[in-house]
Amino acid sequence: MSKRDLLLEIGLEELPARFVTASMNQLSDKVQKWLTEKAIQFGTVEAFSTPRRLAILVKDVEESQKDIEEEAKGPAKKIALDSEGNWSKAALGFVRGQGMTSEDIFFKELKGVEYAHVNKFIKGQPTVQLLSELEGIISGMTFPKNMRWADQELRFVRPIKWLIALFGQEVVPFSIADVQTGRETKGHRFLGEKAIIEKPAQYEETLAEQFVMADPDKRRQVILDQIKGLEQEKGWIIPVDESLLEEVNNLIEYPTVLFGQFEEEFLELPAEVLITSMKEHQRYFPVKDQDGKLLPFFITVRNGDAKHLDKVSKGNEKVLRARLSDAAFFYKEDQKKEISDALKKLDSIVYHEEIGTLAEKTERVKEVAGILADVLNLGEEKGLALRAAEIAKFDLVSHMVYEFPELQGYMGEKYALLKGEAKEVAAAINEHYMPRHAEDDVPPSVIGAVVSLAEKIDTLASFFAIGVIPTGSQDPYALRRQASGIVQILAEKKWDISLEELIALGLEGLEAKNILKRDIEEVKADMFTFFKARIKHLLQEEQIRYDMIDAVLFGEIGYIHSIVERAHVLDTRKDEAGFKESMEALSRVMNIAVKCDDKVTVDPSVFENDQEKALYEKYQHAAVQYKESKNEDERFELLISLQSEIEAYFDNTMVMAEDEALRINRLSLMKEISDWVASFAAMNKIILS
Repeated sequence: MSKRDLLLEIGLEELPARFVTASMNQLSDKVQKWLTEKAIQFGTVEAFSTPRRLAILVKDVEESQKDIEEEAKGPAKKIALDSEGNWSKAALGFVRGQGMTSEDIFFKELKGVEYAHVNKFIKGQPTVQLLSELEGIISGMTFPKNMRWADQELRFVRPIKWLIALFGQEVVPFSIADVQTGRETKGHRFLGEKAIIEKPAQYEETLAEQFVMADPDKRRQVILDQIKGLEQEKGWIIPVDESLLEEVNNLIEYPTVLFGQFEEEFLELPAEVLITSMKEHQRYFPVKDQDGKLLPFFITVRNGDAKHLDKVSKGNEKVLRARLSDAAFFYKEDQKKEISDALKKLDSIVYHEEIGTLAEKTERVKEVAGILADVLNLGEEKGLALRAAEIAKFDLVSHMVYEFPELQGYMGEKYALLKGEAKEVAAAINEHYMPRHAEDDVPPSVIGAVVSLAEKIDTLASFFAIGVIPTGSQDPYALRRQASGIVQILAEKKWDISLEELIALGLEGLEAKNILKRDIEEVKADMFTFFKARIKHLLQEEQIRYDMIDAVLFGEIGYIHSIVERAHVLDTRKDEAGFKESMEALSRVMNIAVKCDDKVTVDPSVFENDQEKALYEKYQHAAVQYKESKNEDERFELLISLQSEIEAYFDNTMVMAEDEALRINRLSLMKEISDWVASFAAMNKIILS
């Protein structure tokens, strides 16, 4: 069967950089899924993207669908034939639905029962006749934000300007938003021209002639190679932030790296201010010397060739100079104000209309931080934690943070040090925002972690208290990130603060100040479920098997670090010899324990055989050691040490005895052991192969 290449390109007005990669991948995934569903075989797939185009090249696409031969199963023979041996309505309906006749029916036995069957043959359709369905794939794409243009009904990420759909050298005819498919593409907006794609395989080369590098990976590598060349030439260190590199790569079609400089006097500004001004606002890469110190230079990437780079550099320098001049002014102005003056302004800033002001939130956070400090026995450090909680938000009213919101916390630390605050307090102001994102570290200091926990649990409790709970992808207050931060901190710090205690602590202040708008038990239940999902996500990221996760999250959470450690113990031990047998023994106890409706104190005098006594004594001894141990691997060993006693017990003991007193005593023992096992994990949730 002959094959052809398939090319699909969507030409657009400039896409937002953050949408480009995901949109490219979505187009690729959708086309591959469609080809697979249509039983059209294909070879390798290449995806392309620039700010002005999304494209996919599929190699070696078959000219036609595969022919399908399959056996279709119908009703049982006793239903397919009536008492006189004639075909029933069920049988006739079956063959009609398969496009066949009763003459095609044959019977085949399955598990002792004969069923009507037919052999179907479906001739594959020519691929070219199906490709017009690609129109639906394109128009059905989804984006974080859509728009409409002119009088079109279609909602799309940006207006469609041209379309290419080629199957070999043949144009696949369809139109979207009055744009008809063809073979004409457009080159670089300023350096290139229109171009004709004769064959799909010529796509990348043809665009390259028009100053468009369509492969984002190759474009990215060109940027990195040029940056590396500058580093070697100048003796610089140019730290490349991956997210910034991704954004820059999706803003250009033909990259040329260049550098500019700024006045050395601006180096007196905090490094975070300079880097934020360059990265967040101008999309520049900072430059450092071999010792990691910032230099008065920056790196940018031009969407074009290397002509007149000196003029481009000076234009960028002018823009950055204005930005840094503003920053220098804000920095000097902010230093004229006292922290106490800034804190007074928090009284007039509404955090949320149903929750209160930033000043009121700060007071609650300070109360929670004080309690956490006592739980952790911080001693003299408690005062530092309280001061950090008290002034943690003061930089929000500074000129610098107003202009550069990304610098909240960072500027708080700088300004606090300038005003004579203890370095531990200043550091905690910055750290209490950590972790800021999934890849970020938790606060390194104890004080920073305490304030971070207090701030995050207050935020979560406040919004849950008024019924603002994330649903689906909607999370405007980043509550999932806040909860994940708490989970990360407690897991890494290994603090013995139970999740249940922390939730209750977060709600206490809200209840006292009448912010709680819902039943407190409902709020606790919702928060507990919400946190479970974040812990589950954490364990999934650590490649823990799903049934192991379900097992450790079955009951109460308690200490999060313990949950994480137990999950790792189970996941590590699952392939060891004897694991299956141990889990089966413990699961047997847990499964029968659910029948215990009237638990009583176990009475050893009621035991009737040595196996009951042996199990009870082994359990009591192990339970004492379990309570004393803090090592989850040791605790697991104590649990599975009961395996032989459990097996012997069930071999010689009828738990559901007719004698009521005996039965209740035995069930109570099972229940007691089951609860003990469940404190580690619900072993009966583990899938054993």
